[in-house]
Amino acid sequence: MPCRTIRHNGPDSIADIRCWLDARRRTDASVESTVLEILADVARRGDEALVERTRRFDCPDFDLGRLRVPVEEIRASLAHIPAEDRAILTEAAANIRSFHERQLPNSWVRTDPDGSMLGQLVRPVDRAGLYVPGGKGGETPLISSLLMNAIPAQVAGVSGVAVISPPRKDGTLNPYILAAAALLGIDEVYAVGSAWGVAALAYGTRTIPSVDVIAGPGNIFVTTAKRLLIGRVGIDMIAGPSEIAILADDSARPDFVAADMLSQAEHDPLAASILVTTSEELAAAVPAELSRQLAALPRADLARTSLKEWGGIVLMPDMDTALTVINLIAPEHLELLTRDPQALLGRIRHAGAIFSGHYAPEPVGDYFAGPNHVLPTLGTARFSSALSVETFLKKSSLIATSREFTLAAADKIARLARLEGLEAHARSVEIRK
Repeated sequence: MPCRTIRHNGPDSIADIRCWLDARRRTDASVESTVLEILADVARRGDEALVERTRRFDCPDFDLGRLRVPVEEIRASLAHIPAEDRAILTEAAANIRSFHERQLPNSWVRTDPDGSMLGQLVRPVDRAGLYVPGGKGGETPLISSLLMNAIPAQVAGVSGVAVISPPRKDGTLNPYILAAAALLGIDEVYAVGSAWGVAALAYGTRTIPSVDVIAGPGNIFVTTAKRLLIGRVGIDMIAGPSEIAILADDSARPDFVAADMLSQAEHDPLAASILVTTSEELAAAVPAELSRQLAALPRADLARTSLKEWGGIVLMPDMDTALTVINLIAPEHLELLTRDPQALLGRIRHAGAIFSGHYAPEPVGDYFAGPNHVLPTLGTARFSSALSVETFLKKSSLIATSREFTLAAADKIARLARLEGLEAHARSVEIRK
């Protein structure tokens, strides 16, 4: 049996599911203390600390001259990947850009009859730093993460976009990372990773100017560094292990369901893959299909561990109860593999992204459709949203009250100020009388 089966037997079983999944919120105090040391070291020694740690963990003969990737190397990388791959990246980037352009909020101003102007000015941050994991030894780079983080920043109007990614053993970056940067017109790329790379983006060094917002996925050290730097910089979100919930009825195909569960299980031993179904037949058929497909996966061992610990088939008596479980889980990815998925959309309250229908599997969103794949995990879809253009924007309130407005409200404002014990506030208004 590749994963557990859970049968609904009352409200307690629903609470047990949430409790089981919450156990993925593992914390390691030693990681935080290590990252704090790294942050302090980079803040103190800058480039020297980056080179020293990169030599120790990534490239033994790394030197300062390799830290910033030359612009000519970035642009030349397009010739180092097949033309068909360039075309795929170009099309995916166009889809992502088209979607995010619709997210742009507008500045606005309201003029009142007395001449007062109130409004909101929307402005991009000056600089954004994007973390792109290199994958195994730099050979499985997360190209899609670069597209998903850089394009919203560009659409927002961010003028300075810096990309960091850990170098391979020879000190280079995978040509696909550089090619994706070249396609997007990004010239600022640094061969540095982990928590020290994040620290460099936050504090700045002689080589790497500091940024205002840091976005992009990473391991526990990257995630911890971002969390500890909140307040000094903005971040996209605190991301946990990936997860998928599949809500299915008897119209779902077992092979589709198994393939979609495995698409998350191969990410990480802590990734969760949950089928919530009202169909006894589907629940019975999926385990065998999981075993069959697992045997052919390159990452079979990793996926098997993920399914054993965090995979589940949850059998529900009816769709109402199934929806209760989905909203309780608040999954990062939610697939609706039902006869009429559109009829369920209004009842989904919590999900990072919703994939509606038998031919909208999660990888379509991961890579190509256009919506962002940086999504809230670990139930945080209850209160947070996907990375968007707004991640790289800030809003300033505009207050231009008229003499008439201020003098008419002066006594009321002064009264409120004095109730709070702030006499100078009160006098600041009264002096204008």
